[in-house]
Amino acid sequence: MPEKQNLEEIRQQLKEELIENLSLEDIEPKDIKNDEILFGDDGLGLDSLDAVEIVVFLQRIWGIEIKDMEQGREILVTVDTMANHIYSNA
Repeated sequence: MPEKQNLEEIRQQLKEELIENLSLEDIEPKDIKNDEILFGDDGLGLDSLDAVEIVVFLQRIWGIEIKDMEQGREILVTVDTMANHIYSNA
């Protein structure tokens, strides 16, 4: 089993996965702030289809399952909220 990642490694990988899986062209990991809101007009501007993609790669990479929309609303807020959930549950 691979060594457990620290929070900074998880944040960096999350940013890379967001860019790769959501085809966020012209954005680099350093451009995404850890506390930047991911969904809606105020932040990165992701939508519900992007949320599905995020749920899929969280499951594939870290074995994290998001079972309902309420849980998703709490976890899929920022890179920090996702990283903390992964760190605590992976």
